[in-house]
Amino acid sequence: MIPRILVAEDEEIMRVTVLDHLRSQGWLADGAATGSEAMELVKKNRYELVLSDIRMPGMDGEKLLGEVKRLAPRTEVVMMTAHGSTDNAVNCLKKGAADYILKPFDLDDLTFRIDRLFEMQTIKARCVSLEHCCGQRQPIIGSSVLMQKMLRTISQVAMSDSSVLIQGESGTGKELVAAAIHYESRRAGKPYVRVNCAAIPAGLMESELFGHEKGAFTGADKAAIGKFELADHGTILLDEIGDMPLGLQVKLLRVLQEREIERVGGKNTIPIDVRVICATARNLSEEVQKGNLRQDLFYRLQVIPVTVPPLRQREGDILALADYFLQEFGRERGLSFELSTDARQALERYAYPGNVRELRNLLERVTVLAPAPKIQFWDLPAEIRGGDNGAESEEDNLAAAVAEAERKCIQRVLKKTGDSKTESAALLGISRKNLWEKMKLYGL
Repeated sequence: MIPRILVAEDEEIMRVTVLDHLRSQGWLADGAATGSEAMELVKKNRYELVLSDIRMPGMDGEKLLGEVKRLAPRTEVVMMTAHGSTDNAVNCLKKGAADYILKPFDLDDLTFRIDRLFEMQTIKARCVSLEHCCGQRQPIIGSSVLMQKMLRTISQVAMSDSSVLIQGESGTGKELVAAAIHYESRRAGKPYVRVNCAAIPAGLMESELFGHEKGAFTGADKAAIGKFELADHGTILLDEIGDMPLGLQVKLLRVLQEREIERVGGKNTIPIDVRVICATARNLSEEVQKGNLRQDLFYRLQVIPVTVPPLRQREGDILALADYFLQEFGRERGLSFELSTDARQALERYAYPGNVRELRNLLERVTVLAPAPKIQFWDLPAEIRGGDNGAESEEDNLAAAVAEAERKCIQRVLKKTGDSKTESAALLGISRKNLWEKMKLYGL
């Protein structure tokens, strides 16, 4: 995407000269003759850089700097100043300006400074992606017919900017599919931000997504940007979108339609350029009928639907995944794990209600408890071996018995509430975040 620059300069000859030069370098550039005019453009457009004279009619450079950093914290500001105003320029640096340049200046020097700032923005964007995705980049393994069809779909949709709805049972790897879409797209070098809607308390979700202004609520002692602003020019994944409260669904619909957000307690809209990917294990058509999801939002989300198949339907993929996970655990422990023939056959026969996550979790458990690197049939859990669980449940292992009872209780309540995390957490007497963590632990 081509960076956009705003030049705020009251001297017309200077403004036109700088604008012509920036455009000749391939950048998009807008001009403003007053500070007030510049502020109006900042409210309407998204700029990577504002190049402003320190003395401007209507609104001086220092005040413009403060407003830009408040409305668009990731927009860089470079101050232009005459020789007699260097003290003011240094003061602007302390208030958040990225650089200052003395008039008259060489246009090539200006180009060099801007290139350097844009390189730093790219590095910052990659840091944001690393913070959110560290440890999450894994290959999508699978040569089955259904997986190859899904991989072709990913390649087809990656280069568009349309919203994507990823559906599939819990544990199938929807996050990996979302990451693959981002990293195959033209936004690959920009931020990739993940948000788990089921793990965030409903009262905090609006601030988490859209940010807030100072004083917006008790404890908001300073302004904060939300996940959508962090993902600007990149991609945001809204995982477990079916758990988003109805009140927030209206704001999300506005983001998708208008490409702008409004912080909690804010009065101005902030333009953003974000590709939205949503993922859910729920049947959203049923959620619409139940009144838990807005119909207009549902239609807006599923512009491009992608379905991740359950592991039981992926013929031939179970052992490939098992070998990959064993190699991963082996690297961590300095061992070389392998499965016996009987163990491989048993793994292939199992239905995996928890899908790939269940396979990974059980293999991690087996590699910790197995007496030797070669995993035998009897090293596998009873449900994989196909034996009777009764004898196992009577073993003198309190922790295992409590964990199994907890897993069954959570599974029963989820079924009772139609997989509603909010209702299930209330019935169980725990938070939604705690419920989500336990579901992940047990592969539910």
